[in-house]
Amino acid sequence: MSDKHNQLTEIIKKGADITGLTPPSGAMSAFHTYYDLLSERGKDVNLTALSGAEDIARLHFLDSIALLNIIAFQGARMIDIGSGAGFPGIPLKIVEPTIDLTLLDSSGKRIAFMSELCDVLNIDAHCIYARAEEAARDAALRASFDVAASRAVAKLNMLAELCLPYVRVGGTFIAMKGADSESELFEAENAFQILGAKLNDCVDYVIPGTDITHRAVIVTKIAETPDKYPRRFARIQKSPL
Repeated sequence: MSDKHNQLTEIIKKGADITGLTPPSGAMSAFHTYYDLLSERGKDVNLTALSGAEDIARLHFLDSIALLNIIAFQGARMIDIGSGAGFPGIPLKIVEPTIDLTLLDSSGKRIAFMSELCDVLNIDAHCIYARAEEAARDAALRASFDVAASRAVAKLNMLAELCLPYVRVGGTFIAMKGADSESELFEAENAFQILGAKLNDCVDYVIPGTDITHRAVIVTKIAETPDKYPRRFARIQKSPL
């Protein structure tokens, strides 16, 4: 095992112990492969601004699997919207293999990376190359997921319009945000109401081994999203709900 792999294993195992998670057999090997492929493909494709085993382990892998302590993912049908290099969906699937995972991104190169990664890891996941606001019109995807998650950088009111149409009534939209997101929460109240949802909870958590606090914003779908949403992205940007 390489020094990088040893470092990944130590960080992830220690972080999982701190948060009370028990990765299944084979998870560490999967994270090693993930790191290797991310490092290699990242030379040609813009997959992540982070580099090095420590940052990837803490700020991508541990940050992603922290969600397992926040809501129940066992057996959930989940869509990761704007997944990029696979965060948080693929690390969640590695640690909780019962997730029925769909990965959606508007970059063909990123979808190609995630498809290759899932093949190498023997992960059964649906990789969709599409814009979120367009794929939400697909009857096979709309209102059909238990969980929609996003770690995208868009403001919460915009993310809500892009993500909530995918969630079934009674399901959950979980947005990964910084701990200083109070203003976004306030701005998103109107969007939640229009889109048939309500704020359930905000859970702050510290990434093990760092002084970084992130926030999981948990939104419950309580009614069907009106058919007119999501709007075209230019409209969402110009006039957020």
